[in-house]
Amino acid sequence: MDKQMEKAPSLPAELTLNVQQEIQIEAPASIVFDSILEQSGPGFMTPDGKSMQLRLEPWPGGRWFRDTGNNPGHLWGHVQVIKPPTLLEIVGPMFMSYAVAGHLQYRLSEKAGVTTLALAHTAIGNIAQQHREGVAKGWQQILEEIKKRATR
Repeated sequence: MDKQMEKAPSLPAELTLNVQQEIQIEAPASIVFDSILEQSGPGFMTPDGKSMQLRLEPWPGGRWFRDTGNNPGHLWGHVQVIKPPTLLEIVGPMFMSYAVAGHLQYRLSEKAGVTTLALAHTAIGNIAQQHREGVAKGWQQILEEIKKRATR
């Protein structure tokens, strides 16, 4: 094998995050997509029901950020790809305020009125143990909220 074609070395597990989840939603893809946008913005709540004050600008390069008022806030990422109603990709640190690069993908496919929503969140960096332990559960809760929103 040519040395230029060799596979890149894998990173240690503590430097990577890879979450892949899927959910079936009995709603058209367009409604599920709109529910993702709502859940990623004003509909995103803390477990105790308080707004996270998130904003998502739904266009390429658009920001996903917490707007805590009068200019303070937290940048979670930028929209890399948006193709309603089948694909949304965001790149950035998400909720991790330290040296990390992340990619979030929502991919939707509809068949016979049922939409499959597949989520993939990958990241590299010095990922805190609390994020490594809680992120899969957190994404599952978010997918359930998107489902509730889409099937109302």
